[in-house]
Amino acid sequence: MSHAWHALSAEQALARLDASPAGLSEEAAAERLARHGLNRLPEPRRPTPLEILVRQFSSPLVIVLVVAGMLAALLGDYKDAGFIAAVVLLDVIIGAVQEWRAEQSAASLQHYLVAKARVMRDGAVISLLSEQLVPGDIVLIESGDRVPADLRLLDVNELTLDEAFLTGESLPVHKTVDQVAAEAVAGDRRSLAYAGATVSTGRGRGLVFATGTDTEVGRIAIASQAEDGAKPPLVIRMERFARQVTIAVVAFGTILGAISLSRGLAPTEVFVFMVAMAVSAIPEGLPVAMTVALSLASRKMASRNVIVRRLDAVESLGSCTVVASDKTGTLTVNQQTVRVVVLPDGTAIDVSGEGYRGEGEVAVPAGMPREAVLGLARAAVLCNEATLVRKPTGDWTHSGDAMDVALLALAWKLGLDPAIERRANPLAGSIPFESARRWAAVQYDSATGPQVALKGAVEDVVARCGQVCGGGIWNPAAVVTRAESLAADGYRVLAVAAGSAIPGIHLAPDTLPPLALLGLAAFIDPVRPEAPPAIATAQNAGVRVVMITGDHPLTSLSIARTLGLATTEAAVCTGAELRALGDPAGEAFRNAVMRGRVFARVAPEQKVQIVQALQAAGEFVAVTGDGVNDAPALRTAHLGVAMGSGTDVARDTAAMIVTDDNIASIVAGIEEGRFAYANVRKVTLLLVSTSIAEMTLIAATVVLGLPLPLLAVQILWLNLVTNGIQDVALAFEAGEPGVMEQPPVRPSVGIFDRAMISQVMVGGLTMAVLCFAAWLALLESGRPEAEARGMILALLVVMQSYHVFSCRSERRSAFRIPIRNNRLLVGGAAVALAIHVAATEWPLMQSLLGVEPLPLATWALIALLAAPVLLVMEAWKRWARRMVLPRTGD
Repeated sequence: MSHAWHALSAEQALARLDASPAGLSEEAAAERLARHGLNRLPEPRRPTPLEILVRQFSSPLVIVLVVAGMLAALLGDYKDAGFIAAVVLLDVIIGAVQEWRAEQSAASLQHYLVAKARVMRDGAVISLLSEQLVPGDIVLIESGDRVPADLRLLDVNELTLDEAFLTGESLPVHKTVDQVAAEAVAGDRRSLAYAGATVSTGRGRGLVFATGTDTEVGRIAIASQAEDGAKPPLVIRMERFARQVTIAVVAFGTILGAISLSRGLAPTEVFVFMVAMAVSAIPEGLPVAMTVALSLASRKMASRNVIVRRLDAVESLGSCTVVASDKTGTLTVNQQTVRVVVLPDGTAIDVSGEGYRGEGEVAVPAGMPREAVLGLARAAVLCNEATLVRKPTGDWTHSGDAMDVALLALAWKLGLDPAIERRANPLAGSIPFESARRWAAVQYDSATGPQVALKGAVEDVVARCGQVCGGGIWNPAAVVTRAESLAADGYRVLAVAAGSAIPGIHLAPDTLPPLALLGLAAFIDPVRPEAPPAIATAQNAGVRVVMITGDHPLTSLSIARTLGLATTEAAVCTGAELRALGDPAGEAFRNAVMRGRVFARVAPEQKVQIVQALQAAGEFVAVTGDGVNDAPALRTAHLGVAMGSGTDVARDTAAMIVTDDNIASIVAGIEEGRFAYANVRKVTLLLVSTSIAEMTLIAATVVLGLPLPLLAVQILWLNLVTNGIQDVALAFEAGEPGVMEQPPVRPSVGIFDRAMISQVMVGGLTMAVLCFAAWLALLESGRPEAEARGMILALLVVMQSYHVFSCRSERRSAFRIPIRNNRLLVGGAAVALAIHVAATEWPLMQSLLGVEPLPLATWALIALLAAPVLLVMEAWKRWARRMVLPRTGD
């Protein structure tokens, strides 16, 4: 529907839809249902197990392995092809199982409810499933209901709606039937009720003008599903790595193949050599080890309340440079709280505790009578339609307007039980709140006679007061000024007054008795207690945190100050200011976004524009949110993080879900993501240095015209079995201290930075030199080639067992890292060595690998010859620490 329904009168809206206050006939409703379809959003299609399995083959390294396996099979080298097929199958199964589990965890968060609505049909009120609603239906809503479709309101009675899921506004919105300007944004369309909003108070009657995907929520959901998210950084890095490996294999193999042909080697032998070179260059064990590392990290994240839906997103949090967070429900508790009480004499009294709980303290100054504060709280309890009850279990339940519930929490903190106060002071009359009047009043019978209590907007209440409670100088201007000062600090302020009722006169707006001001109550949606330290940790880790909200700028700034995000108004940028800058892709817009720390009163499409501007500036952006209004930004961001209690649309859009709505869990996820990336680097260091050793060893023998020291099947055995067991064990390495004191690794920085290249070359060349020297010595001693190859293979197996311990850290000494950080690694190294020893004793494996049993003395000599690998790497790390080499990947 393209009409500005909020700008139409009720009569015009009815006429446009050919509807009447008595509702549609069943025949008309059936015809419209056939035309418009069911009133529901299309559920996102979840991948089948087969689709998840097939998706695992999109990994760049898996693709390289598949190609290598196909080439080996075409050449009739079925042993090599079988080895490659085994590792690909193992990696695919592990990845598919983990992703399927994550999808199941995400799906379990959905709340499938059969929603019903009360509708006028043929002049009678009936109850039917909300999915049966059609444009033109007349729907009745009341406190506690969820709005089933987009409505143009026809009648309202103290109707307030919670629209935080859509607008980000933390307070319920008072609704009206009056027309609203056509250009009004969603949060200001007071004559509309949006599908998904919750009725906080009152009741109303509305005309359905949009259902299903035509609703405001539906349009956002469809747009969110249509957008493609950005690639995770690990995918970017692995794609770059796969390209580098492919280029290196082709170039190096071609050069050495040409050298071999020029020396008269038969083409078939050259091809066998090139296959061996390709096998040695590809770190076949990396996909499995990387999958294991990410799977472990995802399980650790789950234990810290973060569910990862895609494995490749695990490391993304660790790489993010900006976290763009929603305010309501993410940084704040999304529950109004009285934080300050100001008495008529100007005394400000602080109130502790958060949310809809009667737990906390009211810090009444010593020597001040508590009756002054108790009088305000008692009046606020009586002029109040909400409830706040403590269960025998200690839990609290509430209903009604957010501000009213917060006032009841204040009363509980002062020792007043609202139920007892209401029984002791029964109501005799009331004037309900109306948005045009901006105050509410009640008359009640107390022990001292009939009384009146009134609360509402400060200016309106002060205008009806003539004195202050307890005497003193009446200075209404000073009261209003104090209220404005509180509002400037982000508080929402209500005034409370009381007076004796006029005997014999019915309570009415124009018959109020003389009133005395009891004081002001300042409300705020408080920050989560864990949010400020979590944000400080993130900022210390080089992650910029910004707030994006639909709330008021002053309120947002006050929250930002508490969080440590901003201190001055210059850090706040509003949606109107962004709109005035013009093109969102322009430099002025991007500069404003880069300067801002708080973005207030922004529309959903502006959230997307902010994220895109950050991305254009080179930032890697994670967006958090829980509402429908957050979904487009969640989809656009590099990484979308939804709150577990949020809307289905947000959860279905995000790559991660925080089950406890705790921003501290997000920061914990950043830490786990960095641990995961560090472990991927460690595994890469181990595997690639081994590949460098194999390639260098083979290249040296080809250049010198010597026999190949390793066969392709032996290289595969090294890469997939003995090294494969150890690199998987290495993936279990515990996180190193100080990871949250380092800046994030930007996606543009590849795994092979300067630090990685230096260690890979030192480790690889050390192993290559030792093996080449041993190969020469064995050939000169007259050992048969097959026997000599078996000894070189054993030497490399033992070298890997030494080298894996050096790879536990890129900077710390292997001798200073406690074994308890990864006891599995010791077992992995022992198992790898034991498997190889067993293979040399088993006739089938002897035939397959071309090896023979080695005497114990030979094994002892090999262990001695392999030890320099560990010593050289430790010496190199010590030198690197002194030289302070950059740690872009650490």
